[in-house]
Amino acid sequence: MSSNIASNEKLILVIGATGAQGLAVIDRLLAPADDGSPSPYTVRALTRDPKGRRARELTAKGVECVPGSFDDFSAVAAALKGVYGAWVNTDGFTVGEMKEVWTGIRIFELAQQAGLKHYVYSALEYSFGFSGWDPKYVCAHVDAKGRVADWMKSQPSATGDKGMTWSMVYTGPYMDMLYEAMFGPVKRRPDGTVVFASPMDRGHVPMIALADIGFWARYTFDNRETLSGESLKVASEWVNWNDVINAYTKVTGQKAEFIPLSVDQWFKMWANMDRPFATEAQEGDISWKENFSGWWNVYRDELWKRDLDWLRKVNPKSYTLEKWMRENNYGKDEDRLFRRQLSVNGVLKHTADGLYPLAKDEFVAQL
Repeated sequence: MSSNIASNEKLILVIGATGAQGLAVIDRLLAPADDGSPSPYTVRALTRDPKGRRARELTAKGVECVPGSFDDFSAVAAALKGVYGAWVNTDGFTVGEMKEVWTGIRIFELAQQAGLKHYVYSALEYSFGFSGWDPKYVCAHVDAKGRVADWMKSQPSATGDKGMTWSMVYTGPYMDMLYEAMFGPVKRRPDGTVVFASPMDRGHVPMIALADIGFWARYTFDNRETLSGESLKVASEWVNWNDVINAYTKVTGQKAEFIPLSVDQWFKMWANMDRPFATEAQEGDISWKENFSGWWNVYRDELWKRDLDWLRKVNPKSYTLEKWMRENNYGKDEDRLFRRQLSVNGVLKHTADGLYPLAKDEFVAQL
């Protein structure tokens, strides 16, 4: 593997490069600095298919796309050669909970062996653990990253130029998921009212715009020594669904309504929820229904906390819900707002990759 990287440029390996988060991170890493000077970073992307559409779009931006998946450790080791740092976002929806924990640990070890300067793990909070192992908060794709993050905290993070520093960025549900049936509207009434429905009868979701994840990724690499061994818990806004209705009405001028559902009622909108949540299912993997029951319970009971005053002090251009809706012309594109595309067999898939399987219109019609 070769690279024509100038000596003053810092090569960052992005794992999860062609996912929604990875694309936002890469855009920010390549962007000029605030003073207009060129970015000090170049990007190498690990991708299963370097000839795929998203990989080709990255190549056009000057990204070096190399073949491999994050659970192929020989490919990961090769991709880590010669890089300054890495942004690592593994995909539990593909490999399952147990394998995601192991890959998270092993990639960190490979980065140490490769002599990286800075390693950034895209984490989620170990809700099951810090709740006292309350089963109502079990959520496989969250807990796997939380376990890896807890393990990383026991590992040394270097100071100065000797050894590898690491940071963790704890993200949350994407604000951009408001374009999906997961968070977004489920129907429009004959009188034009747009209807949102979710189990959020209480609590808040720490939503983050994908562009803001890009900001925090760049921030961690720009401040490597200051953030050595640090965990950043980030968000754009602390959101309940009354906030969604208010922002939607203000931005679009359209009528909107929120219908609070129980978790069990919410699952009536989806098909085949008893299947294992991971594409490459393993023995012991929980179902989609079990996984997302815990996910909603975390937000309804507000287990995750965020210091929005500090976050906006560091990132004064951070999105609010209203700002995000205005910038994205939210509500203007009817086709995009009400996508109900079924995935294979009507199974809920990883929504951030563009699948919108609102599968049971007969229930939605009753709302």
